Amino acid sequence: MNQKLKGYTVQEATKKIESYCAYQDRCHKEVVSKLKDMGMIPLVVDTIIAQLIEDRFLNEERFAKSFARGKFNIKKWGKNRIVRELKFRDISKYNITTALKEIEPEAYLTTLDDLAHKRLQQITETNIQKRRKKLADYLLYRGWESHLVYEKLQELIK
Repeated sequence: MNQKLKGYTVQEATKKIESYCAYQDRCHKEVVSKLKDMGMIPLVVDTIIAQLIEDRFLNEERFAKSFARGKFNIKKWGKNRIVRELKFRDISKYNITTALKEIEPEAYLTTLDDLAHKRLQQITETNIQKRRKKLADYLLYRGWESHLVYEKLQELIK
């Protein structure tokens, strides 16, 4: 089955992408991918990207900051996971560093504590070593730094 791509003019594509960016902050990679999916040629993609940046629809620093805040506050991700996801989206080191400053150190540690306590109550394992491993795996998967995770394990499981 051959699916026919809808043809877009540059103006139509620009309007569509503007609303795509207005709905939520996007990174350059997502927008470029969307434009390519719409069948736009590289020259047009570059032109539209430049226009979006100029009109402030596209801003990598703003994207990185809101991404970091959102993933921390809503999904309770640690900094390692946030950094990994931002790198995957080709965000610059400078913007990643700026984004991490959006997370308050006190809130960060409080969230780790709450997450660890909540998860520990859900673990039914009776063997202490296995309990420690399950909690550590869970927290590390969510991107919490290993030294913080192991300090929390020492504190919670004796």
